[in-house]
Amino acid sequence: FTDDTVMTVAVADWLLGTDDLIPSLQNYVHRYPKAGYGAMFQQWATFSNPIPYHSFGNGSAMRVSPIGWAFDTLEETLRHAAESAAVTHNHPQGIKGAQAVAACIFLARKGESKANIRTYVEQTFYYDLHRTCDEIRPDYRFDVTCQGSVPESIIAFLESTDFESAVRLAVSLGGDADTMGAIAGSIAEAFYGGVPENIRQECIRRMPDDLLSVLHRFSEQFMRQ
Repeated sequence: FTDDTVMTVAVADWLLGTDDLIPSLQNYVHRYPKAGYGAMFQQWATFSNPIPYHSFGNGSAMRVSPIGWAFDTLEETLRHAAESAAVTHNHPQGIKGAQAVAACIFLARKGESKANIRTYVEQTFYYDLHRTCDEIRPDYRFDVTCQGSVPESIIAFLESTDFESAVRLAVSLGGDADTMGAIAGSIAEAFYGGVPENIRQECIRRMPDDLLSVLHRFSEQFMRQ
């Protein structure tokens, strides 16, 4: 597992009411200090009174997926996605990336078509989603910004035919593979109705019990539809 995993669980734990958001993020960094965090975020996590650092990195988008499941309206989803981002990634692009991913998950779980999801994201967040992975791949470079990885991750989902192909397409672009796979996969899970059992079991095998416990409680509370 990676920092994407740990921070997603931290957000899920916050939504469960275990702790406020900043203490939850810091607590999980302290428990899993070698998960692969960005340098600025890791430093932020050590401060007793941390302030946001105007980041537009994709860390805001990689951890936002629980918010796409936890609320009954798109407006609530967008508001909480912005809140989850702004404690660190308070740059407009950092907030936009988190909101776009959370909105995709919300719309997917509510049964919207890929065409409607694409249209909403393009009209609301001004991402260009009318590209293909084959068009992106030749010139794509490693990019940890929201604006340079979130649209591409959403495109991977839009091109996919199932959960696994969404993750594979995102990884195949050759960028920030774990984060892009996490973003595409989180949308695909909502759209396709879950994670295939063989992949789910392999993920469970690789994760510590305390993280799994939070995910189980979150699933029981928010993902029973």
